[in-house]
Formats: sequence, structure tokens, C-alpha cells
Amino acid sequence: MVAFRTGTVDALLAERRGLQRVTVDGQRAYVLTDLIGEVAVGDHVVVNTTAVDLGLGTGGWHVVHWNLTRERRDEPGPGHIMKLRYTSLQVDTGSYEEHEPTDAQAEDGLDGLPVVVAGLHSLVAPIAAAVRQSRRGARIAYVMTDDAALPLVLSDLVADLTASGILDVTITAGQAFGGDHEAVNVASGLWAARHRLDADLAIVAMGPGNVGTGTTLGHAALGQVPVIDLAGRLGGEVTLALRASGVDARDRHRGLSHHTTTVLRLAGGPLTVAVPGRWRDLLDPQLAEIDGAHRVEHVEAREVLGDLRDAGIELRSMGRRAADDPCFVDCAAAAGQLAAAQVTGP
Repeated sequence: MVAFRTGTVDALLAERRGLQRVTVDGQRAYVLTDLIGEVAVGDHVVVNTTAVDLGLGTGGWHVVHWNLTRERRDEPGPGHIMKLRYTSLQVDTGSYEEHEPTDAQAEDGLDGLPVVVAGLHSLVAPIAAAVRQSRRGARIAYVMTDDAALPLVLSDLVADLTASGILDVTITAGQAFGGDHEAVNVASGLWAARHRLDADLAIVAMGPGNVGTGTTLGHAALGQVPVIDLAGRLGGEVTLALRASGVDARDRHRGLSHHTTTVLRLAGGPLTVAVPGRWRDLLDPQLAEIDGAHRVEHVEAREVLGDLRDAGIELRSMGRRAADDPCFVDCAAAAGQLAAAQVTGP
């Protein structure tokens, strides 16, 4: 199913670089302005309504596909690397690799860069907040994969984390786009974080909009496996942020999520998982059942929700307030603390 319709922009609700939120004939829609340019009240537009029509988790927003009021748009890009390739919205985002020698990447590797890998976009916030508490001067990079939403600009969470100084720099990898820097893939994005952007630590996670099913392999979180293996082989120090819950009504996500247990079973590279001390009775037995190349560290997780609230962030995940699921938050914060301990410098 695919659904398009035309309509008229009747209000501008909000905007930031790369994004406008509008109403079209009274219904909410967003505009990715780096792709199609800005719209104005009164413009006649084409809107993709498919996700809302299907009741998917888009937050009830249509997507403006094209502005019919404009006859053409010519916007030169920074290079020849295309993203959204072979679609009608392919765009020359460029990438830093166009100007980097590949032999240097292979020789340098990640040089011990602490890398926290997470299976949900919302986990980025407590991980980063815990790192910032532990290492005030650390430079934190977020590498967004293309396992979920492709436009980084859709993330209000990352916008707030960046504006508040909790995150320092963003890199969009693969078909994801719109970060401070573009990379062809996650491995080269991590290399850039270490050697070109002076990051002390990197967080790798998908964007908003996780896709999951009740099957063992049918979920976007499986994208963590190649990230773990590549980061380890390139000389990174890998910590996996456990996805765990004490309140989720679904058995497969209670305690350790089945997404996390599958990743731990399939990841070949050595990695560390941080278990918050107060949740070890819940999580240790589940981890003991998994035959994988992982090391368990017990950490007394810091309280990070206060720092996030101070930054204007009321964290939510999977339809719940994060404050109502302390296990979820503590596991992410513990991973951030553990990785922060590997950071050298202030």
C-alpha cells in the first residue's frame, strides 16, 4: 500500500534546520527541507499519508513529498556520494570519505575508542547523560545507523541533547542522512569520530522508529551485531547497552529483551555488558544462559533523569515514561558509565 494526496499548507507549526512541521488541510505533516526545500502557508503540496493511514508509529504525521507551487529546485550538494539511492528523493549528501585516504583508515583503526552500541534510539539519552556526568570534558559522538528512521532531523531527542551540550557531534551512516557529518558506513563513521572529529567516545544506535516482531531474527536491533564485530575488529572498546525492562507487559521484553539476547548470541567480537547492581538478581541469570563472547561488569548506575529533565528532556520509550521503567534507564546509564571509565583525559 502507498497513499498520496494533494493539499494546501495552512499553518507553520515549528521549524529548525532541515525540518518544518506544518498542517496540510488541518492535518499534521513534516517537511524534510534538505530534500524538497521549504514550504509556505498557501503552497499546494503532495503528501504521503501511508504510515498514518496504516496506524504506524509515526506520531500521527504525514510527510510532504513535493511542493507543487515550485516548478523546480536546484540545490548543489557537497559531493558525489548519494543517499536514498535509486529513489525519487536521492540526494548528493557527500561524505567525508571522498577526501580521506583509505589506507590511513585501515592502518589507524579506532585506536581504543570506547564504543557504546544500543538497540533503541531512546537509549542514547541516558547513555550520553551518564558519560557526561562521569567525564565532563569528554567529546561524545553519536553515529546513527540506517536501521530505522533515515533523516536524523526527525529526532527531537538528538536535537535537545545537542542543544544542551550532552552530545557534541552527530554522524549519519549508510542511508541515514542529516548529521553534522555523513559517512558511507558505520565503520568509517566511527573512524571519523576518532581521528577527524576528536571524539573521546561514540554511541552507535538507530534513529527513531524501531521495527520489531515476535520472531528471533525479525527486528531492526539485529543491526547491532555487525557494528559490535566491526568496532571490535577495528580496535574499539565495545560496550553493549542492555535493553531490559521491569515493567514491559510483553514476556519477550521483560527482564532482558529477546532483541538483546539474540544480539549477544550472534555477536562474535568481544564486548562488555554493564549490569546495574540493583538489577543483577533479575539480569544475571538470563545472561548466564547465553553462550557468547561477552564479559559482565556490575555497575552502580548513576541517576541521569534529573540531568535530562534539566536539559528539557522528558524521556519516553516504547510508549512509556522512562521514569516508570527504572531498569531500562539504569541499564543504559550503566553502559555509559562503564564506557566513560575507558576515556582518557578530563
